[in-house]
Amino acid sequence: MSRMIFCQVLKKEAEGLDAPTHPGELGVRIYENISREGWAKWLQQATMIINEYGLSTADPRAISVLENHMLGFFFGESQDGGAPASFRPGGKK
Repeated sequence: MSRMIFCQVLKKEAEGLDAPTHPGELGVRIYENISREGWAKWLQQATMIINEYGLSTADPRAISVLENHMLGFFFGESQDGGAPASFRPGGKK
C-alpha cells in the first residue's frame, strides 16, 4: 500500500515518496510533505534552474541556490521557486 500525504505542491492528498530524496532536515520535510508527482514537478523546475544559471551540482554554492529554490517551490518560504527571470520558454531569447 502506498503512503499517502497531503502534498504542499499539489495542495491535495497524493502518493508520497518512497524515501527521502534530499539529505538533511530539508530532505525530511520534503519526504513528509511532497508527493511523487510534486517531486517530479520539482525535477523539471530544478533542471531549468540548473541550465539557466549554469550551475554545477558538485559546487556547494550551487546546492545552496537549489535549496533556496526548493524552499520557495515546495513551501513558499523564499522568493525563489519560480522560473528564473531570464528564462524564456522554448529557448527564445
